[in-house]
Amino acid sequence: MEITASEVSIQSMYKTTRALTKRITEPLEIEDFVVQPARFVSPPKWHLAHTTWFFEQFVLERFVEGYQCFHPEFKFLFNSYYLKVGDVPERDCRGFMTRPTVKTIMEYREHVDEAMESFLIDPPEESLFFIKTGINHEQQHQELMLTDIKYILAQHPLYPVYRKDFKEGYEAEPDYDFLSISGGVHQIGADTALFLYDNEKPRHEVMLRDFKIARKLVTNGEYLQFVKDGGYEKTGFWHSDAREFIENRGIKKPLYWVEKDGEWHRFSLAGLVKLKNHEPVTHISHYEAFAFAEWSGKRLPTEAEWEVAAPELKTGLRWEHTSSPYTPYPGYQKPEGAIGEYNGKFMINQMVCRGHSVATPKGHSRRTYRNFFHPEMRWQFTGIRLAGDG
Repeated sequence: MEITASEVSIQSMYKTTRALTKRITEPLEIEDFVVQPARFVSPPKWHLAHTTWFFEQFVLERFVEGYQCFHPEFKFLFNSYYLKVGDVPERDCRGFMTRPTVKTIMEYREHVDEAMESFLIDPPEESLFFIKTGINHEQQHQELMLTDIKYILAQHPLYPVYRKDFKEGYEAEPDYDFLSISGGVHQIGADTALFLYDNEKPRHEVMLRDFKIARKLVTNGEYLQFVKDGGYEKTGFWHSDAREFIENRGIKKPLYWVEKDGEWHRFSLAGLVKLKNHEPVTHISHYEAFAFAEWSGKRLPTEAEWEVAAPELKTGLRWEHTSSPYTPYPGYQKPEGAIGEYNGKFMINQMVCRGHSVATPKGHSRRTYRNFFHPEMRWQFTGIRLAGDG
């Protein structure tokens, strides 16, 4: 996200971001707001409240003297994982909280928006970091809301439509073309004064060997060949943990793929649609991406390779798996206080995805952005770009 005083006012960015979050919920029925079918999914109502809690907790209570919080219990109810702020409810209990109601949560948003709009007329310099972080935080939750809503609706046997006009990606070119990148010393990481997350810093040098990387993403048709070839059953393509995971859960195809009347379909935010062979495959775990790359005789790029090649690639349809574990860059410094829990505490047992997806809000992407997920997770708009050695 790029916020500077000379380009976009902080007031405008705040209002635009908050309005988009509400628009995302407009196609929902009231019953959709509370459902939590899995621990990694949060109900839309919780997203609406948590993003509001962030501004109340880190901006209004910190910088506005005499600020009256909307409800004293909300500080506990809608805290996600900031333990330095206080206790947090169990994550898998979010769907049990029928109270406060959706109506009350909307009133909570209005209360905080009113206070924020007054505060943003002349915010002190030391508050800008927290305001910009809050805006970016809400943009992250806008993407999570879409992926969580999709997972919620997918549990219904009739595959209800979220929005008929929601497009999940164009039909990609059918043939591979690999871009060759020369090895040597390259620089990755952020070197800008514009907003970025602490895990994108510092900029540093990496040594790469010659490599090649696909100009396009793996398609549904290509992944379908992997499925038909028994890719999920052939043990040689899979990590040991991956085999255990897919066997325990009976996974034999990508999330949301449905075989119906002898034809393959996939559930989308526009409902159940026929599988288009040239569309980029999506909702693929790191486990599956690795196995497909093995089957293809290729590999996944490292995140350094991806970042170096990114200026010459068309990105933005899917979060793209890399072979890099999510660890701190050399010289990484975690911010002080509770805000330091934002990224650093997750730097273990997760894998890096790069780029952005069709669900990412406009303006919330950059080449240095590091997303991260546990290797079994499939509910995000994740896809595959293959790489190989020189």
